[in-house]
Amino acid sequence: MISLFQVLHQTSNSSVKFLSIVIVLFLFHYASGTAVKLPENKKIPAVIVFGNSIVDPGNNNNIKTTVKANFPPYGRDFIERRPTGRFNNGRVPSDFIAESAGVKKILPPYLDPNLSLQDLLTGVSFASGGSGYDPLSSQIVSVLSLSDQLDLFKHYIRRINAAIGNERTAIILSKSIYIVCTGTDDIANTYLLHR
Repeated sequence: MISLFQVLHQTSNSSVKFLSIVIVLFLFHYASGTAVKLPENKKIPAVIVFGNSIVDPGNNNNIKTTVKANFPPYGRDFIERRPTGRFNNGRVPSDFIAESAGVKKILPPYLDPNLSLQDLLTGVSFASGGSGYDPLSSQIVSVLSLSDQLDLFKHYIRRINAAIGNERTAIILSKSIYIVCTGTDDIANTYLLHR
């Protein structure tokens, strides 16, 4: 069985390596018990998500692609029974994680043009249905690659930095939950179709 670390060692994609290192550091940080109390006694200020359709809350609604879930029957069990771009009939797993962490009930897509500062401060999803670790997966269906998602994350950091300053941004980023849920499209759409 091949480990994540073996895959990382073999990959040449620096964005994937960077994100994986961030995840490992995050897990080490919390496992080591060095968590610091945040203002307002919040231990987890935000949830940040990268990935594919399993955790895409609607980013694909705002890009030019045919991979969308903004029509019925999607959303039939969601608030107001409306499709939001989630590839689900209700909330996606990252919504449940954000709620169980006490952050918020619904994690918005970063590309939502109506994002508020509070949305940004408590986390967003950069996920894009159809993406994967392999850049070809995203390229085939014209969605955000993992590298594109990381570029948007850098933009996100600049936005919150401008709004609340370096120190508070650093606290939020260091104490947030980071989720990466991707890879199924690499197998289903890239590997199986091109072998």
